[in-house]
Amino acid sequence: MQKRWAIIRILTCYLLCFFLILGAFYNIISQKIEVKNDNFLLGFSDNLTVFEATKTEEKPQNETTETKENSQNITLNSSQNSSVNSVQTSTSSVKGNVIEKYISPYTAPLSYSGVYMKNSSGLSINIKNLLSSKLKFKIEKNSQPQVLIMHTHTTETFLNEDKKTYTENDKARTTDNNKNMVMVGEIIAKKLNEAGIKTLHDKTQHDYPQYTGSYSRSAKTVNSYLSKYKSIKIVLDLHRDSVTVSGNDKAKLVTKINGKKAAQVMLVMGSQSGSIKNHPNWQENLKLALKFQQTMEAKYPTLARPLVLASKNYNQSLCSGSMLIEFGTEMNSLDEAKYSAELVGNSLVSLLNTIK
Repeated sequence: MQKRWAIIRILTCYLLCFFLILGAFYNIISQKIEVKNDNFLLGFSDNLTVFEATKTEEKPQNETTETKENSQNITLNSSQNSSVNSVQTSTSSVKGNVIEKYISPYTAPLSYSGVYMKNSSGLSINIKNLLSSKLKFKIEKNSQPQVLIMHTHTTETFLNEDKKTYTENDKARTTDNNKNMVMVGEIIAKKLNEAGIKTLHDKTQHDYPQYTGSYSRSAKTVNSYLSKYKSIKIVLDLHRDSVTVSGNDKAKLVTKINGKKAAQVMLVMGSQSGSIKNHPNWQENLKLALKFQQTMEAKYPTLARPLVLASKNYNQSLCSGSMLIEFGTEMNSLDEAKYSAELVGNSLVSLLNTIK
């Protein structure tokens, strides 16, 4: 009898061990299958998130480390979590805020009869006398070019749309002539040509592929036009400004003209002062710029920031009718820059029609 019970206990132990081993083996197989399925679903959610980020932000295919880490946090069977992660990806790419600012011309240190000016040249300036002085040239409405529009920093660009933040994808320069300073120049050239003022527009990208030496290259371009077309009286170098508020936050310069947002513009003029010794006719340029400032203020108050007179050349010594005009900043939208170009074009037509 005792022998029989001993055999039963041994068999029972064997059965218990068998079931324990079988259970452990089952758990291992189940975990492997679950992990495999998890990886499949995780990979699918990861691809979906990147696709959505690409569609909304025009994000490059190569993800950042932070984006990859965020993607790994996606949980199974949660489309809501995928959407949240997409928002986190978008937020992580924000580089800084776009601060809307207006620079009043009416606080400028120097002013007279609709002209507002900041003078950093150290020279004594009599705005009244310069405004009343006649220019040494006349604008003729014939087949001969009167105006040359060009760009020393051609690839300067704007934001594609009006927005509150900018990302690393919002580049300050582009070779796309539909989005850089060539676009601004095209609008102004069209206005002048339609008014019968023959205007040439040079689209050479003097700052690409190399920014350094832009002014030397643009000087050669201007000289080639002046040599070929002796009739050119005015050379306009169109630029885009940049204003940092603090850290990565940048300003867009805006005013409203007829209820519509326009990028503020600024005339920047050189002079023979300080270390500049090769600009003897700078006052001829300044006379033109002051008259233009006055015209813009009369037609579109607040469009123009205070005119800046500096101890620089800016290639303005090449022509006695030279002006450098800055349009907004890289935080202004394309539409704001285009609208300003229209207003500047209208003002130029008004001014040049009086120079006969």
